Parts: sequence; structure tokens; C-alpha cells
Amino acid sequence: MMNHKRKKSHRCLVCAKGFCHVGNLNRHMLTHTGEKPHLCNVCGKSFSTVGNFNAHMLTHTGKKPFRCDVCEKMFRQVGHLKRHLLTHTGEKPHRCVVCEKQFSEVGDLKKHMLTHTGEKPHRCNVCNKSFGQKVGVKMHMRIHTDEKPHHCYVCEKRFRQVGHLKSHMITHTVDKLYPCNVCEQEFSRMGTIKIHMLTHSKENPRQY
Repeated sequence: MMNHKRKKSHRCLVCAKGFCHVGNLNRHMLTHTGEKPHLCNVCGKSFSTVGNFNAHMLTHTGKKPFRCDVCEKMFRQVGHLKRHLLTHTGEKPHRCVVCEKQFSEVGDLKKHMLTHTGEKPHRCNVCNKSFGQKVGVKMHMRIHTDEKPHHCYVCEKRFRQVGHLKSHMITHTVDKLYPCNVCEQEFSRMGTIKIHMLTHSKENPRQY
């Protein structure tokens, strides 16, 4: 029986990674040089590969050409669709070698491994605070820039994180479930009433 596995005869001189085609090697070399020759003429963002550039352009056009046959959710990239399909199959092929926890995506496994190593490789260039994940730096930077991209469509109040917006929306969408037994003021969240009760405590005798 013939073995059709291709020989990786083209090798990177920097990291020794092998490739079957010289074109793949050339694209890989851009990861070492930092060169990003593909420029978006809409927002000015640049990319090292034409594939990443084409995927980015879909964020401007709004096109999502890849459809999930199970739930009909649409995706911009076929890779995103493949990762999404794992949520339907329940497959978790990536296993942690420390605690054996399994993950559907290799990216989630890499993030999880940081909980074992304690490594925080992503650093804020303003205050030098470190984070385990890149997204942590992104959200933290909003403290320095005062960026609040998430806004309430009811009262227009703005928030740095979508989780804070979701908590806020409860004040508009649900009944007041927690009444104060001292002043009868009502609150939508248990955490809020606990904070409120401090105003009635001996340490803070202010009354309503």
C-alpha cells in the first residue's frame, strides 16, 4: 500500500518547523519577521496572510457564508464553524495532562493550562499589571482609556464589560424581588440589597 503522506522538505531556518510547500514556508516566515503586507482599506488594519485579510474583510461586509446544519447559525470563517460543531457533538479531544480535564478547543486548553502554571504573560503597558489571557489586558485597558463600549438601550448608561451591562439590564426587565424589611425599598438583586442594608447598620446609621 502506497504512503501518500507528503514529505516536509521545506524547513524554517528560525524555528526548524517543516512544510510540504515552499509557499507555506514563505507565509510562515512572516510570523518571524512581523511583516503584514495585506492592508485593509476600510480600517487600516494589516495582516500577514491573505487568508486572515479575507476573513477580516467579512467583518466589514457582514457576510457569514458558513452555516451550521444543526442549528443554522452562521459564521464568517469555516474554522469557527468547525469549532462550533463540537458544541453539538460534545466532543472534547484536547485533554489537560495535569488534571485530565477535557476541552473542545485547543485554545481553551492553553488558557486552562495557565491555571496550573500561574503564568501571566500578557502585561498592561501603562501600569504593568499582568494577566493570564490577552482578553484580560484588553478589558483592563478600558480603565485607563475610560472606554465603555456596552450601552443600555433603555437608559443609555454605558459599561466597560458586557457582564456589567447584563447585570444592569435586570433593573429594567424584572420585578423588584428583594424588599428591605427596614425601609421597604425594593431591589432586583440580592447583592444590591446586602449593600443597601449597610446603610441601616450600626456602623452607618443613616436612615432613609
